[in-house]
Amino acid sequence: MLLDPDGRPTGADPAALPAAEELLTGYAGLVTARRLNEQAYALVRQGRLAVYPSSHGQEACQVAAAQVLAEQDWLFPTYRDTAAIVARGVDPVDVLVLLKGDWHSGYDPYEHRVAPQATPLATQLLHAVGVAHAARHRGEDTVVMAMCGDGATSEGDFHEALNFAAVFGAPVVFFVQNNEYAISVPLARQSVAPSLAHKGVGYGIPGERVDGNDLAALLRVLVDAVARARAGEGPQLVEAHTYRMQAHTNADDATRYREDAEVAAWVAKDPLVRLEAYLRAQGALDDAQVAAFADAAERLAEHTRDGLNRDVVPDPDDLFRHVYSRPTPQLAEQLAIVHDELSREEAQ
Repeated sequence: MLLDPDGRPTGADPAALPAAEELLTGYAGLVTARRLNEQAYALVRQGRLAVYPSSHGQEACQVAAAQVLAEQDWLFPTYRDTAAIVARGVDPVDVLVLLKGDWHSGYDPYEHRVAPQATPLATQLLHAVGVAHAARHRGEDTVVMAMCGDGATSEGDFHEALNFAAVFGAPVVFFVQNNEYAISVPLARQSVAPSLAHKGVGYGIPGERVDGNDLAALLRVLVDAVARARAGEGPQLVEAHTYRMQAHTNADDATRYREDAEVAAWVAKDPLVRLEAYLRAQGALDDAQVAAFADAAERLAEHTRDGLNRDVVPDPDDLFRHVYSRPTPQLAEQLAIVHDELSREEAQ
């Protein structure tokens, strides 16, 4: 921890605090991420999104994960990492069409170097290792940020990914956002390890814990982890201790498995409030800048709202268009059947 919950430097290592410019960039990202979470939840209530897994309270992890990556690096997100994808530069409308049900992924992964969001736990970690391994074989200067939650560390894919990455020295940073719950299952019912960072030891991967609500500490730890992976020191494991302040999704009733007092204790550790307090105390942030960042976030929310409020006219051909680069005879036959059925309906 570099900043305590009130935004005061802990004094542990003053030189480790990132520059004010980096923190201002991060603050802008936090404001945007918080507003995006609020807007997405409103769209769910309006029936424009089917579901939304909010990262409210975890925004520092989201912003830091994107901020430490270079242009040539890759981000492999989970279903809860919408804010990280937007911080990477992807249009939020294109990100959220997955949760609207229009597409599996509304953006080009190769253009943004962001993999599609993964709903199954931990499956994307193996894909991340594969991309990193391939990039290393090609001699590319690429690091992969592979994100997951605490629940994913209980999945077999997590362990397979760590083992493969370690054996082949893949330049991957496994970034675990430990938000205390795998839906309703608390961490104490998932693992008896001293920490999730300890899980790297069995694979020969260095593990490190960090306060996931302290953007300054996150930037410092993740910058170092990415640098080590890029320098050929193999995979790194970082566990960020944070909290999911809202329910698992809008379909979840979190009051059934956690107390209000527990949530309130974490609200007091809000990463946005913490960083704003520090920047104001340092004279690096004033009311005018706060208002400007809020206005920019509001404009993005308006863009998101307008984009997702547009009705989409589905094209039946899309069912067949993206299956094979060269359609098979069977696929062409099925497409012809659909066209015939649609023409018959129109004739009636």
